[in-house]
Amino acid sequence: MKIGVLALQGAFIEHEHVLSRLGVETREVRLPADLEGLAGLIIPGGESTTIGKLAVQYGLIEPLRDMARSGKPLWGTCAGMIFMARDVGRDQPLLDLMDVKVKRNAFGRQVDSFEADLQVKDIEGERPFHAIFIRAPLIESVGEGVEVLSRIDRNGDPAIVAVRQGRLLATSFHPELSGDDRLHRLFLKLRDKH
Repeated sequence: MKIGVLALQGAFIEHEHVLSRLGVETREVRLPADLEGLAGLIIPGGESTTIGKLAVQYGLIEPLRDMARSGKPLWGTCAGMIFMARDVGRDQPLLDLMDVKVKRNAFGRQVDSFEADLQVKDIEGERPFHAIFIRAPLIESVGEGVEVLSRIDRNGDPAIVAVRQGRLLATSFHPELSGDDRLHRLFLKLRDKH
């Protein structure tokens, strides 16, 4: 099994390191040909507008959509989640794969970055997942078929920060920075889901 990591911009090398520790071979994806033979793909954090513009420039939008439609798992973290969304409330290139509305930079600017312990549905073990939020988005609403995996209290309001839709996974935070590989393990199991 070989997992791709979209390597146009952002925190792709950290995902590669986690997958390597799990014994999974990776490939950096920059062009459509790099998608050949992959079992799944992670779209990392970074700057979602830049990722989208580069994906358009390198002809990746339709091949990425085709990959998802073929049933291969895709996971977007932070900016990757924005890029996979159907609606972000502004005009920018999106994959339009997940039936979610995302609010960019929902928790504030870079200086407002924070860490929190979350309960995440379907990960191994009972202990919370220590999540790192950096200029993080949140999911404002989900459509039918989207399962909420985790929420965080945001000023007394439970904000959605992790979802799954079939074999698609999205998280507002950066699991690759946490030292906890349980979400990567959950992603790897998605290819076995029907």
